[in-house]
Amino acid sequence: MVGHVIKAGVLLTAIACHPLALAHKGESHDGTAPDFVPPAVGSYLLHRIMPAPDGRVLGTDGKTQPLSNYTRDRITLLGFIYTTCVDKEGCPLAYRVFTELRDAVAATPALRDQVRLVSLSFDPARDSPSVMRQYAGSYAREKPGAPPWYFLTTRSARELLPLVEGFGQDVRVNFDGKGRKAKRELSHVLKVFLIDRAGDIREIYTSNFLYARLVLNDIETILRESGTALSQLPAPEQSTGK
Repeated sequence: MVGHVIKAGVLLTAIACHPLALAHKGESHDGTAPDFVPPAVGSYLLHRIMPAPDGRVLGTDGKTQPLSNYTRDRITLLGFIYTTCVDKEGCPLAYRVFTELRDAVAATPALRDQVRLVSLSFDPARDSPSVMRQYAGSYAREKPGAPPWYFLTTRSARELLPLVEGFGQDVRVNFDGKGRKAKRELSHVLKVFLIDRAGDIREIYTSNFLYARLVLNDIETILRESGTALSQLPAPEQSTGK
């Protein structure tokens, strides 16, 4: 087995900046409720880490647009994925958490027009717009009252590279040449980015901290900074912890 890395630029280690990272080491999970009590909405500050990088992406309709069209004006949760990933703590976990978060936002009227979800493939060789559309299933279609969820890819590795470098998303490409045909496999550390309405990255989640409840608290905390009316928001759920 040989491999090489799609090299990503050095990104600030902001994964550990969330208040939970100081008190909870995190363990693998399946996307269900956390076994810790998330900090109260508005009781902490999410720093501006850096502007979200821009580049050219393809929607499921095959049209090219700037990624910035999907990272401005709403709070965006963006995750890098690839459709053939089978690591239960990787892309499938992100899909489950995004689904849970979409349902939670849809059930909260004050948030419905404030949030979007973006799944961006880092495997353009296999993840064409039609493959991304199939991967998305019914979530690719707009649903009244639910936040939009966009499934994006790029035309080529050349167009992808500035994005993975800019976000600091390392991707390892492994080739197994033992069989009659070389087998190409991808591996990566799951990272999901929370981006505010100005296009600044405010949090980076790895699998240990990717919980819909925690992300929802972070979204509400960012909205409270700008004085957005959130009178319709329910009180944050509390966990008894373990």
